[in-house]
Amino acid sequence: MTLHKVLKYLAIVIGVIGLVLLARIIIAGDDAIEASADTQASVLAPFMFLSYFVMAAVILLVVISVVKDLIHGDIKKTLMSIGAFAVIVLAGYLMASPDLPPGVDATEVSASGSQWVGAGLIIFYILAAVAIGAMIFSGVKKLGK
Repeated sequence: MTLHKVLKYLAIVIGVIGLVLLARIIIAGDDAIEASADTQASVLAPFMFLSYFVMAAVILLVVISVVKDLIHGDIKKTLMSIGAFAVIVLAGYLMASPDLPPGVDATEVSASGSQWVGAGLIIFYILAAVAIGAMIFSGVKKLGK
């Protein structure tokens, strides 16, 4: 069996387990979830552990894929891409304001935390604009051919 088939069946099994756990949460209702202060005895705990497992598996597969591609690929392009991303992060951080937005108390978030949130939004906007521009450029280039 190929790796693709194994992963496909594993995804189906995890999806079915997730649906069963979700049905269990829905059947229990809001009152049972709110009444259960202990997370270990909660109806939500198995669903959360499944989510943690899936997230850990995805991170592990991504790290393995990146390392494999770094070994067999062009490291110069990879380092240039990481550098370009670092420049975008630096630009986003420098463009973000450290001032707290109105209505936010200083005990809730620090000025640095507020600046990082603003930087994250700016970085998202920059990367979204680059992605949209790349899609438009690719579409126009295909139309030209």
